[in-house]
Amino acid sequence: MDRRQFVQTAGGTATALSTLSVSGTAAAQEDGGGESGGSEATTVPDYGGWLSDVGNFSDPTSTVDATGQESETVEVGVQANGGAFGFGPPAIHVDTGTTVQFEWTGEGGGHNVVSDGDGPLDSGSATGSAGVNYEYTFEEAGLYKYYCDPHKGLGMKGAVVVGEEYPTTTVGGGGPVEVDPHQAGVPLQPHFIGFGAGFAVILPMIFAFFQLKYAESPHTSGGND
Repeated sequence: MDRRQFVQTAGGTATALSTLSVSGTAAAQEDGGGESGGSEATTVPDYGGWLSDVGNFSDPTSTVDATGQESETVEVGVQANGGAFGFGPPAIHVDTGTTVQFEWTGEGGGHNVVSDGDGPLDSGSATGSAGVNYEYTFEEAGLYKYYCDPHKGLGMKGAVVVGEEYPTTTVGGGGPVEVDPHQAGVPLQPHFIGFGAGFAVILPMIFAFFQLKYAESPHTSGGND
């Protein structure tokens, strides 16, 4: 093989490997991805900020689903808001016709259950005696907010969501977010395809250099016969 043929062959090899590098990098980007589709939107009860200062309430998605139950218990005087000043759970969802029993823990002093506004809940004067001191059967759908009168300022508040017709809001559903391929569990190997292919392009060029510089050919060695 003379020098011209060798250069042509090495050039063809480099071109082919360059194409492989581009294709491999594109495939790695396609497989690994750079974005995720974001979280899906979720419809939750809209408490209108009523529970925003309640120590044992995180967000509307933490509403306890008690649907399908004929009765449900809410503890009065659980640890929250700096002492035994909470309802547990602070937010529940029940079916219409469900009876909610309010069971006092006997801690935190005297408590009561009073509806916010013109709601139906009213357990009367505050009491500290343990046990089920009040219950109510919810016959109409809606969102019922309530509080403990002596400790309302501490955040001792709660809510009962009833049935299927109640105020709602939507959370989540953000747009695409950037994802680190390493955190997403994408194998490391595809990310080095471009590097490996580029290195493979350089090798033939080095080989060609030494061949052209030091290799003998019929045109450069042997003298005249």
